[in-house]
Amino acid sequence: MPRLFVIRHGETEWSLNGRHTGRTDIPLTANGEEKVKKVGERLVGKGLIIEPDNLCTVFVSPRIRAHRTFHLLFSHVDNPPHHILSEEVREWDYGEYEGLRPAEIKKISPNWAIWKDGCPGGESVEDMQNRVDIVISKVKEYHRQYVEQGINTRDVVIVAHGHFSRVLIARWINFPLHLGTHFNVEPSSVAVLGYNHNSLEEPALNALNLFAVIH
Repeated sequence: MPRLFVIRHGETEWSLNGRHTGRTDIPLTANGEEKVKKVGERLVGKGLIIEPDNLCTVFVSPRIRAHRTFHLLFSHVDNPPHHILSEEVREWDYGEYEGLRPAEIKKISPNWAIWKDGCPGGESVEDMQNRVDIVISKVKEYHRQYVEQGINTRDVVIVAHGHFSRVLIARWINFPLHLGTHFNVEPSSVAVLGYNHNSLEEPALNALNLFAVIH
């Protein structure tokens, strides 16, 4: 059965210190780059979990931290896959809370929770769900064509961000968006989404945080 690999970008200075990083375009740290390379060497290549020849589509967030992660993941293979830079897989727009740590946001709005309140001046919960659901529908159409018509190759990759990935995982398995709070997605980690019982009607989470450093 086809699969969707969801990869969070590597470590940045803001991911280290807990700042909400949506629109801000900041690079990976040197340590983040090294970790991404190591993940790529273990997971990407012929006979490994992510085989470039099996990839029909790769969607990458245009933010430099995600785009650089994509190139590092595939830097050791001879023919890196074609990729599409897409704003549809960008991070949640944090609006007025961009760049703030959770403790700083709590001083402004003590009861705030992104999973139920969204972000003032940014994306609401409904905005985020709608955007992620559109991405999922496109991936599932690629998968349907592969299974039912023999079109495309097997797998899809998305290189994106923390909150985006948590929302996507929840919505992939038909959970309400707010349950994404229960999925921790570490920097430079890989999640594998697929299907149970060889059925496109039974989406499943197959793996989470492959080869990530778990804190």
